[in-house]
Amino acid sequence: MTQIDIMVPYDNGYYQDEYMTQEEEWDRDLLLDPAWEKQQRKTFTAWCNSHLRKAGTQIENIEEDFRNGLKLMLLLEVISGERLPKPDRGKMRFHKIANVNKALEFITSKGVKLVSIGAEEIVDGNVKMTLGMIWTIILRFAIQDISVEETSAKEGLLLWCQRKTAPYRNVNVQNFHVSWKDGLAFCALIHRHRPDLIDYAKLNKEDALGNLNLAFAVAEKHLDIPQMLDAEGQAACFMYHVFAGVGVAETAANRICKVLGVNQENEKLMEEYEKLASELLEWIRRTTPWLENRACERTVAEMQRKLEDFRDYRRLHKPPRVQEKCQLEINFNTLQTKLRISNRPAFMPSEGKMVSDIASAWQGLEQVEKGYEEWLLTEIRRLQRVEHLAGKFHQKATSHETWASGKEEFLTQKDYETASLMEIRALLRKHEAFESDLSAHQDRVEQIAAIAQELNELDYHGVAAVNQRCQSICDVWDHIGTLTQKRRESLERTEKLLETVEQLFLEYAKRSAPFNNWMEGAMEDLQDMFIVHSVEEVQVHSHMFIVHSVEEVQVHTHMFIVHSVEEVQVHTHMFIMHSVEEVQVHTHMFIVHSVEEVKKLVPQRDSSLQEELARQHANERLRRQFATQANLIGPWIQTRMEEIGRCSLEMGGGLEDQMTQLKQCEHVIVSYKSNIDNLEGDHQLIQESLIFDNKHTNYTMEHIRVGWELLLTTIARTINEIETQILTRDAKGITQQQMNEFRSSFNHFDRKKNGAMDTDDFRACLISMGYDLGEVEFARIMLLVDPNATGVVTFQSFIDFMTRETADTDTADQVVASFRILATDKPYILIDELRRELPCDQAEYCIARMPPYTGPGAVPGALDYTAFSTALYGESDL
Repeated sequence: MTQIDIMVPYDNGYYQDEYMTQEEEWDRDLLLDPAWEKQQRKTFTAWCNSHLRKAGTQIENIEEDFRNGLKLMLLLEVISGERLPKPDRGKMRFHKIANVNKALEFITSKGVKLVSIGAEEIVDGNVKMTLGMIWTIILRFAIQDISVEETSAKEGLLLWCQRKTAPYRNVNVQNFHVSWKDGLAFCALIHRHRPDLIDYAKLNKEDALGNLNLAFAVAEKHLDIPQMLDAEGQAACFMYHVFAGVGVAETAANRICKVLGVNQENEKLMEEYEKLASELLEWIRRTTPWLENRACERTVAEMQRKLEDFRDYRRLHKPPRVQEKCQLEINFNTLQTKLRISNRPAFMPSEGKMVSDIASAWQGLEQVEKGYEEWLLTEIRRLQRVEHLAGKFHQKATSHETWASGKEEFLTQKDYETASLMEIRALLRKHEAFESDLSAHQDRVEQIAAIAQELNELDYHGVAAVNQRCQSICDVWDHIGTLTQKRRESLERTEKLLETVEQLFLEYAKRSAPFNNWMEGAMEDLQDMFIVHSVEEVQVHSHMFIVHSVEEVQVHTHMFIVHSVEEVQVHTHMFIMHSVEEVQVHTHMFIVHSVEEVKKLVPQRDSSLQEELARQHANERLRRQFATQANLIGPWIQTRMEEIGRCSLEMGGGLEDQMTQLKQCEHVIVSYKSNIDNLEGDHQLIQESLIFDNKHTNYTMEHIRVGWELLLTTIARTINEIETQILTRDAKGITQQQMNEFRSSFNHFDRKKNGAMDTDDFRACLISMGYDLGEVEFARIMLLVDPNATGVVTFQSFIDFMTRETADTDTADQVVASFRILATDKPYILIDELRRELPCDQAEYCIARMPPYTGPGAVPGALDYTAFSTALYGESDL
């Protein structure tokens, strides 16, 4: 025999070296050799070893290894949980007999009668006596000790059989006699624990003998249950003990399944988070360049189409992404909570996919979005101004070009070469009148140039044509100026030769030219384009004074012409009267025609101003309509935010009541969405009308949108926080009273009532709850509740910390111990064992992730369950 020198303490306080002393070699008798005895020895040996292994030892030969009484005493201590008298340390025969007697006396003390079994027979290695003794021990300490739900041993065994066979057809276990005659109950018990051994679906209830033979043959071959057990109760009892280890294995497997289920659920949440984060970041990545594009279109209509696209983005495309972002944060918080309460390491998303990364990307998107909207509105205003100036430019340019048309021909004619003195003087006076007209047009040319310059500064798309036309006007103007100067010089030279021109005619020309110029200016003003944004600005452009001025000027002009002609007739030589009459008629006709033209323009401008006035009144109605709704919605959103804040801090009837209130609040909020949509419709009408201000409200659509999105996010987050607290409470066994105490303490030290404590308040809160804090310990706690060193402790962080302090969690050691049971105490586990003991998906989950076992005694296909279990609770990709 071998020397056992390993000291393993057992629960009763003994050390197994008291039993594992050096054994002497004894002569062995030739024993009975039937298959019955061989099977019985094998079965009983396996049963003894299933218990002795708990004390770190086992037997190899049942009749030899119990002869000195040491392992027999150890076996009784293990299966009874009681201490036996201290064994004798000697190696003589009487020492062995004494130890065996101590064992037999302990058995007798339990009310068991030992018939014909004496210590000498055991010490002498009598096979029949030894097997009989072991069977007696099994009956007393295994079968009779069965108890299920406080029933007697036999009733407990029957209840166990009923529960195990309940799902099977044609099996109805009511007793240990008739219920077992057809063999199906035996087969069901075996199939329930080892479905790989029997195909129950193929069994025939009528073939009782075949079923019994199959059950006992399989039990003998694979489960070490001897066929000599002919009593149904004993057979079922033995199956119970064979499968008792399976029950332990079931418990271990259930624990592993629970742990793996948590892990698989967490992994699913991680995958969902990664997928949702990737999709959201990709959407932001695609959307941002579109919002950063500041390529300006050429017309207001094209820019308004861009504004409409932006409205569609804000109304249709962005809201689902806002919900996704909110859901992403909720999933992340829920996942981290589940990881914490299951004692798993925190989830670290892929690089660039942290919640903070997404928040940063979202913030960047909103900044770009805000800049894009501001740019759109600014650009539309710019294009409005550009189109207005362009129209004004072309109108004034056309007017000027019309005026300049024919001037070069007029200024280059040589009529003075054949004129008389009086004609020269007349030409000179006419030229002076032209110069007066030319001087008046100087302002118009400068206005045209100024408008062209402003169009350049406003980046007008047709600025090249404008510049070209402006340059042409300036060139023509310069050329006319040059020609005017030359003609004056020519006329003055001629005047020196021809000395007289009628002074009054000159005066007439001088007096009529400004009037003509005023008349042209009035016509231009009446045709001038205008842009206004309010009723008041329309009134500024009122022209009614022009109507009265025109009628008055018409009268005074007629009197002026008649008087001037009379003076000319008196003071001028008769030979120029013909010319004077022509001028009189021409000038009178021109003035009358001009007045008529001005009078025609007045109602047209009246109509334009009335249309603009109506439009501004309509705009004012839109402003008031929007303001009325916005002034209701803005405070409503603020009120709901305050309600959510109060509800999240109340402790009243518990978390479930809070959840009910929040769900009701959420329903109210969701139902209110139609009001936001109606306001969006009003806002769209305002934008389509190009209204950019509203003095009737301080709320803009952007304010309402931000408030609404914040409200939706806040209610969702708050509900998630309460769900997380319920999850934490239930998973960790935290009572509602404890949760209320946590909330009460937090609320007391939440000085600013903003859902967070600063560092000093948190320290005071911990002290109030009985923590004796040193600097080192407080620094350690702060790392847990404020890992990013923000200087504040949120309610969720506080609850998580208090939960960890007051609740137990499963550990890696527990999972390792459960795997060790499935592996029958081996330091590794095989693929077949995993597939046999665990559900298919979880078995494959383990097989795919368990590293190969490389320690002592490794066999092909061995897997390291210790490393796998440790990885579940440490930093890993699991």
